[in-house]
Amino acid sequence: MKQFFKELLEYNYHFNQELGDVFASETGKASEKSFKLYNHILNAHNIWNSRIEGSQTAIGVWDVQPIAACKEIDKRNYEDSLRILDNFDLELMIDYTTMRGDKFRNRLRDIVFHIVNHGTYHRGQIATEFRQSGLTPLVSDFVLYKR
Repeated sequence: MKQFFKELLEYNYHFNQELGDVFASETGKASEKSFKLYNHILNAHNIWNSRIEGSQTAIGVWDVQPIAACKEIDKRNYEDSLRILDNFDLELMIDYTTMRGDKFRNRLRDIVFHIVNHGTYHRGQIATEFRQSGLTPLVSDFVLYKR
């Protein structure tokens, strides 16, 4: 099961990196909303990794980072998640507090799945934004990626 989650995280990383390339090369063509959504994907991933490890992060969920930093943030998120999978049991219960101060508890496997699913959801929104801005959206279907 851990190998499957690693594959999902690799898929997530691959398309986040491709989006970073598009934002860097198409400066000014993509909507502000699409760039905010991209940052949101990266920030949320960082926050989830911090929650899992019981550490603090200075990143806010809707902060906007310079494009030059985004791919490195994504790389760090990916590497941290792989390390988490190597060092923690998927059934481990993670206690965390949301940005609103609400306390919850979820299994690590559910959180890792959420990280990937969350990225996929927002990349779909970015694809719509790209179309509206005259940009070609990425084809980021998981099964196509696995081919």
